[in-house]
Amino acid sequence: MVADALGANGHECEIVVIKTTGDAVLDRPLAEIGGKGLFTKEIEAALIDGRIDCAVHSAKDLETLLPAALTLGAFLPREDVRDVFIGRDGQRLADLPGGSVVGTASLRRQALVRRARPDLRCEVLRGNVQTRLGKLASGECDATLLALAGLKRLGLEDVGTEVLDATAFPPACAQGAIAVEIRRDDDRLIEACAAIGHTETEHAVAVERGFLAALDGSCRTPIAGLATVEGDQVAFAGLVASPDGVRIEDVAARGSVTEAAETGYEAGRRLRARIGPSFFEPAR
Repeated sequence: MVADALGANGHECEIVVIKTTGDAVLDRPLAEIGGKGLFTKEIEAALIDGRIDCAVHSAKDLETLLPAALTLGAFLPREDVRDVFIGRDGQRLADLPGGSVVGTASLRRQALVRRARPDLRCEVLRGNVQTRLGKLASGECDATLLALAGLKRLGLEDVGTEVLDATAFPPACAQGAIAVEIRRDDDRLIEACAAIGHTETEHAVAVERGFLAALDGSCRTPIAGLATVEGDQVAFAGLVASPDGVRIEDVAARGSVTEAAETGYEAGRRLRARIGPSFFEPAR
């Protein structure tokens, strides 16, 4: 998609596939092997070394603090932000029998499932979309959850049995957005990215990443957030959850698109001050 967008603006592109540690290590939760940065570090190293000119990421995989030499040059138009519930036998979340196993590595999804259905079991399920769907079909779990954006891009949206409401089941920050990362001093790519970037997505993601930054957001804490752009304003709703889903604390904010990141950061700062540092400590 990024190559096509750049190509439409006169830039010849070669796609270089880089397999990351996050892609390769599938038997453990990300929190145990270093966090979501494991989906980006090898690609960022190639960018810093000049082996590639731009890096393409799922924006929700990016750490809030980028390497000093790099910046985000553009975001493509955002896809649907919602999560999809997929029951192996076609059930919806409310219909799944008690004691059923929901497979997901996302702490956010685990917490929200436990809030809605404390009678279900959540177990770690990792891998790309096809791998997880295969594990579901083979009976490793009774249901799973995936991002609707990824399913749509793969032409697989029909596998879902229920699209979850973004208010009751809010998405991960930056879910559905594709980010283009470039070297900060690369004027040629800065200009190229300016021609393909989607401003509304850039503003919304800036709010959500600001929220994460204030909370030191990582894959170790259940955090959700969604910003919407309304003219020259952004509206944001975010939350943090205890891993068991019992405690949910939320926050809302509004601000100018010119201060998008600051709006998200201030919302996160307010929420963090209210819940206190112990909220983020592992259960003993």
